[in-house]
Amino acid sequence: MNGYSDKVLDHFQRPRNVGAMENAHGIGEFGDAECGDFVKVFLKVEGDTVIDVKYQVRGCPASIACASAMSELAKGKNLDDAMMIVDEDIAEALGGLPEHKILVPTWAPGGLKRPLPTILRDMWSRETPGRAGHVPGF
Repeated sequence: MNGYSDKVLDHFQRPRNVGAMENAHGIGEFGDAECGDFVKVFLKVEGDTVIDVKYQVRGCPASIACASAMSELAKGKNLDDAMMIVDEDIAEALGGLPEHKILVPTWAPGGLKRPLPTILRDMWSRETPGRAGHVPGF
């Protein structure tokens, strides 16, 4: 696979944290489930820390590697830091991507970020009785 870094190949051949998760605190989907790259991300949170990340992915080798790297970047981060993970972070963690694949990591953070507002809203509701369903900015 010409043009891929050793890190990309490693994440593609041995993806980390792949699979579904029972009792996830949040699930996010991003991409085109019908005909393109697609990721479904499962998050488990303790306090304000992401303690587990799993994902299911369909796509090219770079897509698989990006989802794997995203899961490693998010695990152990607080929710604010997880929300700040962007495509450049994923590409950097993989040692870069070939020019024709530079847009691939743009969807992995989307899958990660989709469940975070729900998780934050649920946390806010537990911490502030009588305010269920309302989180400033959401």
